[in-house]
Amino acid sequence: MATSKILLLLLLNQCIVFIGSSRQLKNTNINIDNTFNVINFGAIGDGQKDDSKMFKHAWDAACDSSAPSPTFLVPRGKTYLLQPLTFNGKHCNSNNITLQIDGRIIAPTKPSAWDCETNCNHWIGFENFDGLHVQGSGTINGQGDKWWKLSCKDNEKGFMIGHSKNVDIKGLTFEDSPQMHIAFESSTLIHATELTIRAPGHSPNTDGIHIQRSTNVSIDNSTIQTGDDCISIGNESKYINISNIECGPGHGISIGSLGIMGKTEEVEFVHVRNVTFHGTTNGVRIKTWQGGHGHARNIKFEDMTSYSSTRPIVIDQYYCPHKQCKNQTSAVEISNIAYENINGTSHKEIAVQLSCSESVPCKNITMKDINLIYEKHKDKTSSYCLNARGLRNGRVHPSVSCLQQEDSF
Repeated sequence: MATSKILLLLLLNQCIVFIGSSRQLKNTNINIDNTFNVINFGAIGDGQKDDSKMFKHAWDAACDSSAPSPTFLVPRGKTYLLQPLTFNGKHCNSNNITLQIDGRIIAPTKPSAWDCETNCNHWIGFENFDGLHVQGSGTINGQGDKWWKLSCKDNEKGFMIGHSKNVDIKGLTFEDSPQMHIAFESSTLIHATELTIRAPGHSPNTDGIHIQRSTNVSIDNSTIQTGDDCISIGNESKYINISNIECGPGHGISIGSLGIMGKTEEVEFVHVRNVTFHGTTNGVRIKTWQGGHGHARNIKFEDMTSYSSTRPIVIDQYYCPHKQCKNQTSAVEISNIAYENINGTSHKEIAVQLSCSESVPCKNITMKDINLIYEKHKDKTSSYCLNARGLRNGRVHPSVSCLQQEDSF
């Protein structure tokens, strides 16, 4: 009996030692399951206290982890206040990091409360990654209302991916960014899917997704409601695929503006399909400044529906958001632009507008199976065509007189 009691005491002592060791492991943030939860690094998640440092500590641990696929976790049920923060993947041990965002992340409410240097060009940034998955059911809210009221604005971006490749973004909701909600810059092999982006229709410069100096970017199965372009495609972007998008309110899907201040800028190999526009100021638009150089070419828009968009199809080589712009002869060349199977209603009588340069006309514009109706008076639906050359096939309504009828394409 005495021997049995001694053995029992030894077993109890070993259990106490094991439990104490487990607690010690937890307190030193050693993650046996390779998941780095911001709560374990001190994040409060009450929407009031700044959790930026705790996010940074959790990120450093995930980045330094020897695990092949570490996960940085922002758990559901809490709201995390973050100051401008950049995650850098340059020296991470893994090329396969996951950011699982299931909670709510918010920015400071006032521009003056942003704790950053004079150029706050983004709120949450990701740079120098080769293999990153950003996903979850969470919401990222930039609380941009007070930014929108400023008369002088910088180019603030809510969520920025830069100098990276092999990046996936999936499932998240983005709200009320100071300006652009998501920006892809100087990156390649980016896939964004199942996103929800929303801001009021009156919010200025709140593009849903902006692409700049990037290649092999795909965006699909997303809903975008903003005060500016749902998706905008800027200089040095090519091999862009956009599909299955619900857009509106907003300014539609735009290429450009290109060529500002005489710059040479280029966009090519863009395919946009299966898009529905709801009350947008434009449907699909290409816009360039007078005096610019370069080209926008090899672009296809197909399988689209417009519900009361002001201008469903637009090419504008005289883009000028100011009251007056100086007339100039040079222009960004626009060529090889195809429109196919575009239907629906236009809020204005002119449903198709092609305003091209006299010195650098738009070339090889093709239209096939277009049926756009002025919602107030279908018999008055019209088009405007200046210095555009190309072909039309099948039914094209309204008729675009500067395109020649050709049934062989």
